Amino acid sequence: MEKTNNLHHYHKYRKKKLIIILILCLILLLLMILSLMVGSTKMGLINMIKAFLGKGESFDTIIIWQIRMPRMLAGVIAGSGLALAGCIMQTILKNPMASPTTLGVSNGAVFGANLAIIVLGCGAISTTQGININLNNPYLTTICAFVFAILSALIILLLARKSKYSAEVVVLAGVALGSLFSAGTTIIQYFADDTKLSSAIFWTFGDLNNATYVENLIMFIIIIVAFVYFYLMRFAYNSLTSGEDVATSLGINVKKIRFISLLLSSLICAVCVAFLGIIGFVGLIAPHIAKKLVGSDHGYLLISAMLIGSIILLVADFLAKILIKQVSLPIGAITSLFGAPLFLMLLIKGKRGGYNA
Repeated sequence: MEKTNNLHHYHKYRKKKLIIILILCLILLLLMILSLMVGSTKMGLINMIKAFLGKGESFDTIIIWQIRMPRMLAGVIAGSGLALAGCIMQTILKNPMASPTTLGVSNGAVFGANLAIIVLGCGAISTTQGININLNNPYLTTICAFVFAILSALIILLLARKSKYSAEVVVLAGVALGSLFSAGTTIIQYFADDTKLSSAIFWTFGDLNNATYVENLIMFIIIIVAFVYFYLMRFAYNSLTSGEDVATSLGINVKKIRFISLLLSSLICAVCVAFLGIIGFVGLIAPHIAKKLVGSDHGYLLISAMLIGSIILLVADFLAKILIKQVSLPIGAITSLFGAPLFLMLLIKGKRGGYNA
């Protein structure tokens, strides 16, 4: 009888989680459709569908497939990736404040971009009365940003290895390295002229406008590979939430999992920041919201966090398009503007409810 009741509770528990995930999928789908409809050029649902199918006006088709589709896909892919990386970092470091920016990866990317723009002469030209800034050599800028982001991650992993992957050392080393790269960025910007300084600062704003299908494909492949590994290791992550001793007693190689997890999480962050700039708070708040909805079982948590990350980024992109008429605000500013109060609200409610973030 007791076994039957336990089985009944398990199926009820599983059904509840699956329903939540299904609802998140539907919300994401609606936001994806809305993202294709909203922009500087108004487009109704029927016209959007016709353009999507290639049967509408040629102008609408160009807008959908060359402008809005790459931007929407970048929001979905980067949002899910940053949330996935944040979720894993919070688990393996046992730090609720951990996120893709914890290891200084974002700061490393910003330093690399500034080095390319200001020192290596990528430069910039300003168009449309100075509203849009286009880099003369965006590929070199992206490569430099990616290289220094990965360099930052490798330094942290080396220090982590020396300290036997102590979570505290990893976090503190990330903060220190991030400060070092920030100082380097400030020094470089100090000697820049106005045009280069403007383009360097503009690059740091998280922006989906310049996303391409090739960049989206690269991000997608890296994130999918990381997700497959993380999902296969979900039982190990569940064990780590109970402590390292418990995980070790179950035969889990904690050091190996920490190394691979940090490497893949850093790689996700590096590629997203290199292509899109800094997008803050998504990797921090999405896992917390997911934990509120589905709990700490990584079998459901990873998928839910990824869906929520995509939803957050698409909502932020929608607000970036409509808050000021005819102007698309940087999405990184929107996620930070609304992400910080939301995280504080979750933190306060969690403490009142006895939830340990």
